[in-house]
Amino acid sequence: MKEIQELIEISRFYGKNSDYVIAGGGNTSFKTDRLLWVKASGTTLGTITEAGFAVLDREKLKHIAGKTYSHHSDLREQEVKTDLFRACTEPEKLLRPSVETSMHDVIRHRFVVHTHPTIVNALLCSQQAESKAKELFGDRAVYIPYTDPGYVLFKKVESALQQYRTSHRSEPHIILLQNHGVFVSADTTGEIRQIYADITEKISSGMPRLAVEPLPVDDKAAAVLPAIRMLLSTGKTAKIVVIRNNTLIADFCKDAQAFAGASAPFTPDIIVYCKARPIYLENTQTAAGAIDEFAGKLEAYRKKYGCDPKIILLKGVGLASVEDNFRSADIAADVFEDLLKISSYSRHFGGPKFLNDREISFIDNWEVENYRRTVSKGQSSGNAAENKIVIVTGGAQGFGGGIAEELMAQNAHVVIADLNETVGAQTVEKLNAAATKNRAVFIRTDVSDALSVQRLMKETVKRFGGLDVLISNAGILRAGSLEEMAPDTFELMTKVNYTGYFLCAKYASEVLKLQAKYKKGYFTDVIQINSKSGLKGSNKNFAYAGGKFGGIGLTQSFALELMPYGIKVNSVCPGNFFDGPLWSDPERGLFVQYLNAGKVPGAKTIADVKAFYEAQVPAKRGCTVADVMKAVLYIIGQEYETGQAVPVTGGQNMLR
Repeated sequence: MKEIQELIEISRFYGKNSDYVIAGGGNTSFKTDRLLWVKASGTTLGTITEAGFAVLDREKLKHIAGKTYSHHSDLREQEVKTDLFRACTEPEKLLRPSVETSMHDVIRHRFVVHTHPTIVNALLCSQQAESKAKELFGDRAVYIPYTDPGYVLFKKVESALQQYRTSHRSEPHIILLQNHGVFVSADTTGEIRQIYADITEKISSGMPRLAVEPLPVDDKAAAVLPAIRMLLSTGKTAKIVVIRNNTLIADFCKDAQAFAGASAPFTPDIIVYCKARPIYLENTQTAAGAIDEFAGKLEAYRKKYGCDPKIILLKGVGLASVEDNFRSADIAADVFEDLLKISSYSRHFGGPKFLNDREISFIDNWEVENYRRTVSKGQSSGNAAENKIVIVTGGAQGFGGGIAEELMAQNAHVVIADLNETVGAQTVEKLNAAATKNRAVFIRTDVSDALSVQRLMKETVKRFGGLDVLISNAGILRAGSLEEMAPDTFELMTKVNYTGYFLCAKYASEVLKLQAKYKKGYFTDVIQINSKSGLKGSNKNFAYAGGKFGGIGLTQSFALELMPYGIKVNSVCPGNFFDGPLWSDPERGLFVQYLNAGKVPGAKTIADVKAFYEAQVPAKRGCTVADVMKAVLYIIGQEYETGQAVPVTGGQNMLR
C-alpha cells in the first residue's frame, strides 16, 4: 500500500532527526475510512518498518470515544488499554497501540505526525506559551493547556477540535500541547513537511541560535565517577555512567542559580528517561569533596523522592547520566541535553515553565510510562559479563579481538586497548554495528608505558564510569635460541609481556579499589591471558616462556594483595591458537618462525610444523577463542577462586 510506505518514510524522516525526536518518543499514523495504522509503543520512529505499526478497527475506536470509564486514573487507563487491544485487527502480534491512538483517530486528516521538537517545546515549555502561541499562529493552531496524558488528554483534544470545527468549519493542521509537543496533520506527507518547516521558522524567527561547542571532560571525573557509580548500584550489578561536556552544559553547571534553570522536568519524556530531578554538585574542587557532597545529597534525595537520580551535573566537569547500560545512559544524557536547550531557548518567551509536583507524580507512577522505561532498557540475559565494563589489552585482533567480540555478544561494554589504531578502529566499528545496549570503544595504548596505561584507565572511566574487568592480553612473541636472541629483543618482550601486565594491574587496581570502598561485596577481576608456556618451559622460546612464568608469579602475588578489596586475580593459560595471527601470519607468525629456527626436527613446510604441534594435544586440535571465553566467563562469574592459573590446553598441560 503506497500510503503505508509514505507513513514509514515520514516517520523515519522525523524519527532520525534529534531536533524532533529523541529515543523512542513521538508517534505517527495513517487512516482510511475503516482502519488506522499507528506506531506501536516500544518501537522507534527512526527505524520503524510496517511491522512496527498496530492496525486498529476505527469503528471499535469510536466506542472508546463514547464510553464512560472509571474516575480512578490507574483503573481508567487500564480499561482504555484493554479496549485499544480489542480494537486491534491483528491481536496475535501483541503490538501495544500508542496511548495517543484515540487522538490520532479523532483527527480527520489522513496522516498525523506527533513529535517533541526542541524549538517548539522552547515555546510550549515557557511562561508565555499560550499568549505567544496565539500571537504566532492565531487560528491556524489549537492550543491545549497542560493536561495529564492518556484518556483525559484525548477528551480535552476531542472537545477542542469539536469547538474549532464549529467555529471555523474546517480541520486544524496544528495542535500545540503545552509542556508536551505538537501534532501536525494533513492529507499528504508533503503538506506535513511544509507545515513543520513553517512552525519551526515562525517560532525561531528572531531567536538567537545556540552555538554548542564540545569541551573536554576534566580528568577529575575519573576519580569521582567510580564512587558515584557504586553509590548508585545495588545487588551484584553496577551502573554505567556516561559523562559529557560542552558549552551548553558548562553554562548550566557554573553555579546553583544557573542550575535552577534545569532543576525540574518540562515534559513526560524527561521524567521517563531522566527521572524528575537531577542532582547538582558544586564542591568539585577536589574528588573527595565531590564524592562527599554526592553521598550526602543522595541520602537526602532518596528520603525525599524514594528513588535514585539519573542525572548529576558537576560544576566544572560536566553532565553525568547513570543507567543500567550504555544505551539507556546515552539516551538519558541526550534527553537531558535537550532539556537544557529548551530551557535556554525558553528565555526568549519569558523563561522556563516546569511541570509541578502533582503533574510529575502522575507521570512518574503511570503504568504507560513505566512500560516505556522497561522497553527502553531491553531484556537482561543474566550472564556473568552483561553490563560489565571490560578492558581488553591487545584487543584489536587475534585472541584479544576474539575475546572482545565474544564479550560484546554477552552485552559487556568493551574497551579495546591496542597500538594498532587502524585495526582497532575497524574492530570497534564492527562490534558497535551489531551492538544493542552496549558499546565498544578504542583507546590507543602502549602497555609497556606507564603514562599510556594511566591514560587508558582514566579514559575508560570517562567513557563508562568505572571498570569491572581488566583482561591483560597484550603480548608479543619472538622465538629464538640463546645464540640467536638479541638482548634488546629480550628486553622488549619482557617489557610487553611482563612489565605490561604489572602496569595494567597497578593502575586498574586504583579504580577497582575506589569502587570497593563504596560498594562492599562487589567483586571485580584482573585476568591475565597467559599461555601453556607459562606452565612448562618452551624450547628456543625462553623469552616468551620466562615472561609468562613470571606472569603467573605476579598473578599469585596480586591475588593475595587485592582480594581484601574484592578484586580477584587469575590467569588463563591457553594452548596454541593456530588460527590467529600469532601463529598464522605468513611473514612473522610462529609457524614461519619455528620453521626457520629449526625448532621442529625434520619439518620442511608450515603444514609440517602445524601437524607437529597438533599431535602433541590430546584433543588433537588447537585452542579457540570459545575455549578461552568459557574460562574467562567462569572466572568473572565465580566469587571464591583467586590466584589461579587455569589451563585451556586440550589436555596438553595439566596442573600438578
